[in-house]
Amino acid sequence: MDEVLRLDAVGQARAVREGRVSPRELVEAAIATIRAHDGELNTIVHPRFERALAELDDLPEDAPFRGVPILVKDLGWAQAGEPYNAGSSTLDGVEVDADAHAVTRLRQAGFVILGRTSTPEFGTTITTEPVAYGPTRNPYDLAYSAGGSSGGSAAAVAAGMVAVATASDGGGSIRIPASLCGLVGLKPTRGRASHGPGEGEGWSGMSALGLVSRTVRDTAAVLDLITGYVSGDPYTAPALPGPLAHEVDVEPGRLRIGFAREHPRPDVPGEPELAAAVTSAATLLEKLGHEVEESWPAALGDADFPSYFGGIVAGNVAAELESIGRWRGRPVELSELEPRNRSMAEAGRGRSAVDHILAMRWVDRYRRRMAAWWDGHDVLLVPTLGIPPYPLGWFPPDDLSTSFGRTGPAVAFTSPFNATGQPAISLPLHRTAAGLPVGVQLVAAAGREDLLVRLAAQVERAHPFVHAALRHS
Repeated sequence: MDEVLRLDAVGQARAVREGRVSPRELVEAAIATIRAHDGELNTIVHPRFERALAELDDLPEDAPFRGVPILVKDLGWAQAGEPYNAGSSTLDGVEVDADAHAVTRLRQAGFVILGRTSTPEFGTTITTEPVAYGPTRNPYDLAYSAGGSSGGSAAAVAAGMVAVATASDGGGSIRIPASLCGLVGLKPTRGRASHGPGEGEGWSGMSALGLVSRTVRDTAAVLDLITGYVSGDPYTAPALPGPLAHEVDVEPGRLRIGFAREHPRPDVPGEPELAAAVTSAATLLEKLGHEVEESWPAALGDADFPSYFGGIVAGNVAAELESIGRWRGRPVELSELEPRNRSMAEAGRGRSAVDHILAMRWVDRYRRRMAAWWDGHDVLLVPTLGIPPYPLGWFPPDDLSTSFGRTGPAVAFTSPFNATGQPAISLPLHRTAAGLPVGVQLVAAAGREDLLVRLAAQVERAHPFVHAALRHS
């Protein structure tokens, strides 16, 4: 059974179809792995093993992923009749009354949901250490962070509990955990996946739904399932030429690729591990026949971007707390929040609607400045994170000056593409001397997930990803 659990989700689905393993055997083996290893990793906040086993008899016979186990992030990804906490004690006792559209599509595809994974409180930081649930640990080194805000999902996949888990990304929250846990993490184009029925968008359009996986083909195949316009959505992404799963086997052709080794902020010192990761990836891409040069959008280092981005996020945090108060029937007091979110809520409440609209207009202009670079290039190659892998506690919860000061440089390569809405993928192509994963990020023009999947699959064939943290019962 260990051999089947080591397969990706596409491989596990094939094993079920071919009769090499039954859905029940596969799900029970995944549950056994979770029970054996989640005690040390702390990835799952709401297990639902008995419900999952009871649902096996109702799986659609012709579902493409019939019986394949999956975990979903406890931020968004609502499940009817299940608890929802978003990493916070403010929602204790609250259950959801309807599935998110993306969850419905996972169920229709035959996935079996085993539980909900940990996230920092309201997903507002890049390490998963919520006070309510404790830290999620990186399977590569238990003293290190699995990233955030999809850290629980990433650690679970890296450890081999499931082959794929859902995620979301408002400032890097798919790509950063993927980088730190040695996984594939693709943030889709804005509007590619529906946030319904509860919301039209997340973080004023900056948040996107996606997943973390161990292979490019899993990322492509599962994104095909969860993406697509749903009636009532406020907007949608440009149409793709066909299923992303088909793009895995399509050669990308000779691409014009620019890269940046140095941090976009001149006041942030360079990091040798990050520069080495990009240099190695650039060399590989050149060997694969691409035109590679040191070039990147000048706007990537815009000194004003962090304040506009942070202001928009703060406003959304304040609005979310207002919604939670109405949902649970009593207002959320600042004293209930972790210090980081307390500060962000106060900042958000101090902003006016005019402030928010002007910030969004600034981002509109920023998006056009960024997009102009892709008129002469196909793909940008940069580090995923702006800092090396970090230990638990690196973002001290009670020292906000240090915590926020460290966050800005860390997300300098991820958050700009939440603002622009472009697709970006983190690939596990580098390890530090201590063996910790370091991801590199490929960014395409808006709507070009197809190009990213083609290129990422080509890279994976030339440099197969190694997943050294896999653990099984």
